[in-house]
Amino acid sequence: MGSAAVRESTHFGIDGYYPLMAADEGMIGMAFTNARPSMAPTFGVDPLLGTNPIAFGAPSDEPFPFLYDAATSITQRGKIEVLDRALKPTPAGWVIDRQGKTATDTKAILDGLKKKENAFVPLGGIGETLGGHKGYGLATMVEILSASLQSGMFLRALSGFNDDGTPRPHRLGHFFMAIDIEHFVPLSEFKKTTGDILRRLRNSTVAPDEEKIYTAGEKEWLKEKEIRQYGVPVNSNLQKNLLIMKEELGLDSYNFPF
Repeated sequence: MGSAAVRESTHFGIDGYYPLMAADEGMIGMAFTNARPSMAPTFGVDPLLGTNPIAFGAPSDEPFPFLYDAATSITQRGKIEVLDRALKPTPAGWVIDRQGKTATDTKAILDGLKKKENAFVPLGGIGETLGGHKGYGLATMVEILSASLQSGMFLRALSGFNDDGTPRPHRLGHFFMAIDIEHFVPLSEFKKTTGDILRRLRNSTVAPDEEKIYTAGEKEWLKEKEIRQYGVPVNSNLQKNLLIMKEELGLDSYNFPF
């Protein structure tokens, strides 16, 4: 097993990219990172924790590996921005206000996140009834892996601002681990067992009104195939933003089909 702790970093993109590197080499990979404060602890309203994603990748005997990559909050800022561009409300239960009540006004939420008037909810939801404390616990675990091993910054210190409001680097921390499967079992045996697990899950009884069961990484693999064939979908508001950037930056050589 090999691991590395990183401090004084910044947003590193897709968390699952790193476990995928390990899976492509026939290894198990894990990656964790803390993030700028945006999620409230269970029973709290202060945005202290980041979305703190967990990513885990493992090779299989299928065309794609098992790849879990998810925030420990119900949602993240990028999805709220997508809803804003699509002029859609935020689903109830994703975000809370200073009274601990659910918020759904997408544009107001984006503004409220900046002012600490809104906060994301941990996986499981508001309170403990549906297990919100479990998402909160996982987020804290990621915070420890991404700060304590590095003597790094944590919680509000990752905001990207000094006390006087001037900007500064976010100073994020990451933690990576790779496990050499061959030190446990032959790689081919591991891949087959993993593939059997995934296939049995997908081939189990489908709930009424649902089309099929997926395993982590499958939808992304299917979406990549679709995009490589048909291109990336761009909604009308994003098209407008791209055209504005094209004009502002003088990118005359770029011709978009919209």
